[in-house]
Amino acid sequence: MKLSIREYMVPGATLAEKVRKLEQYGFDGIEITGTTDIKEKAASIRELVAGSPVKISAICSGVRGCLLDSRKSERDMALSDLKMFLEAAAEVGATGVIYAPLIAIKMQIGGPRSRVPDLSPLIGIKQTEEKMFVEYTGDLGRHAARFGVFFLIEPLNRYETFWLCRLDEGVEICRAAGTPGAKVMADFFHMSIEEDDIAASILKAGDLIQHVHLADSNRQQPGTGHTDFRGGFAVLKKIGFDKYGTLECGVRGKPDEALPQCAALIRRMWNDA
Repeated sequence: MKLSIREYMVPGATLAEKVRKLEQYGFDGIEITGTTDIKEKAASIRELVAGSPVKISAICSGVRGCLLDSRKSERDMALSDLKMFLEAAAEVGATGVIYAPLIAIKMQIGGPRSRVPDLSPLIGIKQTEEKMFVEYTGDLGRHAARFGVFFLIEPLNRYETFWLCRLDEGVEICRAAGTPGAKVMADFFHMSIEEDDIAASILKAGDLIQHVHLADSNRQQPGTGHTDFRGGFAVLKKIGFDKYGTLECGVRGKPDEALPQCAALIRRMWNDA
C-alpha cells in the first residue's frame, strides 16, 4: 500500500511546501481537493510532482451542486464539475475522483435528509436515489474510463447520510452501473461505525476497492483509537490491494512530529498484517 494524506492536514502555505514536507515525513502521495479552477492548475501541479517521490493520489470532490437533488440545475452542476475533475485527475496522474453522493446535504434536526421527493406509491425515495445514482455512476464511470482514471464512490456513516453507508451498497451501485471506471473507496472511520466486520466487508468488496481512507475510531490518526487496522490490512493484502491509503483525520500532537510517527506506524502495521 502506498501512503497518502489529505492536503489540508499538511503544514505549508502552498502545495509545493506541503509536498516538500511529505518528502521529509515519508509519504508517497497527497490527496488534493477539487476546485473550479483545478483544470487550469493541472499542468503546474503535474510539473510540481514530476521530480518528487510524492505524487497526487486522488482528487477529493469539492463539487458544487449534488447528483441526488430534485433540481436539474444542481445535478447538472455536479455532473459537469465531476467530469472536469476526472479529466484533471488524468492530467495530474491521480487515481481518480472521490465522491460521496449525499455529502452536500445540510444537517437538520433528526439527521440528514434526502433532496428528492417521496413519490410513493409510484416510487419511494430510496428507489429514486438508487436509480438516479446508478445512471450518474454509469455516465461518470464511462467518462473516467476514457481518461484512464476512476470515479470513486465513498460510503459515509449514518450520521452524515441516511443512505449508502456500507461498502456493499457502493459495490451494488458499481455493478449495476456496469462500467470498469466506477469503483468504491473504503474509509476505515466510516467502516468502524457501519460494518459488522471491517475485514469481511473488505474481502466481499474485493477488487472493486480502488482507494482507502485511514482514520481511527475517534477520527484521529491511526494508533489513537481502537480500530483493528492490522486485520483490515491483512485482507487488503489478500485481495492484492497495492494502491493508496490516505490519511483523512484529525491530528493529535504537532504535525511535524505526529505525521512522520503515524507514517512509520502505518507501515509497521501493514508489514505485520
